[in-house]
Amino acid sequence: MTDYTALNQQLSALIHGVPHQIANLSNAVALLYHTLPDLNWAGFYLMEDGLLVLGPFQGKPACIEIQVGRGVCGTAAAEDRTQLVYNVHRFPGHIACDSASNSEIVVPIHAGGQIVGVLDIDSPSIGRFTEADQAGLEEFVSILEAELW
Repeated sequence: MTDYTALNQQLSALIHGVPHQIANLSNAVALLYHTLPDLNWAGFYLMEDGLLVLGPFQGKPACIEIQVGRGVCGTAAAEDRTQLVYNVHRFPGHIACDSASNSEIVVPIHAGGQIVGVLDIDSPSIGRFTEADQAGLEEFVSILEAELW
């Protein structure tokens, strides 16, 4: 089980007072990718001209653009709520950027009351993510929102 209190403290220490958004997002995703077990992809999609566009990530090459409302990431943005997906193959409209992904969690990122992106994390294991992961990752994103936007 991941110690999200320690993880989120590490994130705060890593990015606090650093004015470089992309560098901070890069370090944030590296922290996640190398701390959370059983992942095959972790990264950010950032809103640009009404599309979610690939941002800093760790893992195999990924889809570059995702339409709002499409796939797990697009659904998280459209519904403005975290998507905790036990089995992506049962998610309507799932976008298979990596056929090795079997479960996923996507957390919306906000600034000024608007969605500015999403945090997307995939696992090769079905049912990898829990409500505890959701709570910890939502806190992780709230730290990013406070520091970077």
